[in-house]
Amino acid sequence: MPLKLLTVAGARPNFIKIAPFLAAVRARQQAGWDATCSLVHTGQHYDANMSDIFFQELRIPAPDVHLAVGSGSQPAQTARIMAAVEPVLLERRPHWVVVFGDVTSTLACALVAAQLGIRVAHVEAGLRSFDRTMPEELNRILTDQLADLLFTPSADADEHLRHEGIPAARIRRVGNIMIDALRQNLPFARQKATCQRLGLTPGQFVYVTLHRPGNVDQPALLGAIFDLLHELAATLPVVLPLHPRTAQRLHDAHRQPGDWPRIRFLEPLGYHDSLQLSEHARLVITDSGGLQEETTAFGTPCLTLRPNTERPVTVTDGSNRLTTPETLAADLRTLLAGPTRIDRRPPLWDGHTAERIVDHLASA
Repeated sequence: MPLKLLTVAGARPNFIKIAPFLAAVRARQQAGWDATCSLVHTGQHYDANMSDIFFQELRIPAPDVHLAVGSGSQPAQTARIMAAVEPVLLERRPHWVVVFGDVTSTLACALVAAQLGIRVAHVEAGLRSFDRTMPEELNRILTDQLADLLFTPSADADEHLRHEGIPAARIRRVGNIMIDALRQNLPFARQKATCQRLGLTPGQFVYVTLHRPGNVDQPALLGAIFDLLHELAATLPVVLPLHPRTAQRLHDAHRQPGDWPRIRFLEPLGYHDSLQLSEHARLVITDSGGLQEETTAFGTPCLTLRPNTERPVTVTDGSNRLTTPETLAADLRTLLAGPTRIDRRPPLWDGHTAERIVDHLASA
């Protein structure tokens, strides 16, 4: 009987991580591995610019099941995903449900699988920001408690899990699957001519992404951040793809991108466009987890606009540093006066993480 895997994607960060995993599964199947792998898309991200384009660019096959849960508050969305995925798991009865990262879909599907007695594997386990006001932190902690196999990217993640009582026998350090995706997609990203299309000179622009509630849900704070970026754009072009959440918060506050005419606001970008901007920016300002890793891979200086990070290795062994709205202006001056590249890489950022995950699942 073949080993039956079922993997779950729901939001943009999942899609990037799941692509190299599915590629590694296909490669092992072609080598004779008797296994199947179903893909469930929960529909947590349903906007074409946040979902469909990633399936196309990352060459992810069409989902076997699309739950189409749509938007809503986190509790409501979690409940809808749980109700929708239960009959899928009962019908398919996989041996393993493989979940990625820390989005709502991750926790919801892990919880239903555990309740049905189906083993759960969590990719990117053990990351901690120690800030429980972040929904992602709660998703990470709870998913790790439910998981039977925990695939970690770094030594600090192993330590967090041991401290929380996870037996060492369930922990496997495999490295950073985001780097697999980056390496596989970099040739395509470099063919996009994104900088040329946007009229940007490599090394002479700032790439910004903002979407987390702590930065965008308070109109006064969001306005102050944009005021600072508008001032910066007088000397260095600033490009900012507008996340749907951020756009909605501006609308709610009766503000619009035109209030900051120097900032180059863009529609949400695909993965390849984003990679090219991350590689060639003079610096990146973000509150995203993935961009902290991508900028470290490229050596691009990065300011993460958060009081904490679940990826401290990007600070200790990479090009990232934390900042706050109060210190952002000073930190910008420091980085712009410093080196254009910070050439440090954490261990196991070698592009073979997905292969190691599949090896462990094959032998589990």
